[in-house]
Amino acid sequence: MKPESIQELFEKNGGIFLTQASKIAKKLDNIHGFLFDWDGVFNSGKKGAEFPSTYSETDSLGINLLRFSYWLRFQKIPFTGIVTNQISESAFQLAKREHYNSVYLSFKYKKEALTHMTDTPGIRPSQVAFFMDDVLDLSAAEQTGLSFMVGRKSSPLFLNYIQEKDLVDYITYQRGDLNAVREICELMMGLSGTFENTIEQRVDFSDSYQAYLEERDKIESKFYHKVDRKIIETVI
Repeated sequence: MKPESIQELFEKNGGIFLTQASKIAKKLDNIHGFLFDWDGVFNSGKKGAEFPSTYSETDSLGINLLRFSYWLRFQKIPFTGIVTNQISESAFQLAKREHYNSVYLSFKYKKEALTHMTDTPGIRPSQVAFFMDDVLDLSAAEQTGLSFMVGRKSSPLFLNYIQEKDLVDYITYQRGDLNAVREICELMMGLSGTFENTIEQRVDFSDSYQAYLEERDKIESKFYHKVDRKIIETVI
């Protein structure tokens, strides 16, 4: 599908493009890393002693397909990280299982995680796509090459602020607990022109997918937190 047709399809469902789909498609050529906020992006944002934050397999599969689609284009695994303001066992479990590169825990200032993430593998902030949902994420979003915001109807003033200031590239029509991550992943694959090939190769469990999987599974997730304003690696 052409970018214009993809934009029309997503807009029909309620997605909001602050950057035209054709321009997002061009930016994707320079994206080499993905950074995900956690609460409110993978879930509703609800937390409590008896209500741990969670994630959906629908979103997890979407990210895996997105990483595979990147591998098909560039023959390497994109750098993938999670940043969370609070400790989340679910985030740790997902990162380990799916072999994400990094998890940044207890980071209230998300820009610091972005800086560390890009310094470590040698990519630039402008080469990162950021998945976000709220005020605390804007410090990182303003630095990244692409930023995707999980929308919600409960924040009309904030959504208006985001649009007036042109702070993100796309706002989802689904909430975090209704698979907004999957929505963004499919949008990115569609605009990069890799969606159909990615799906078909995954269905066939092709040689390419097996090679990608073997390379992906060699990644050992690393976990970082701050101590005395220094970012150090920790064992989870």
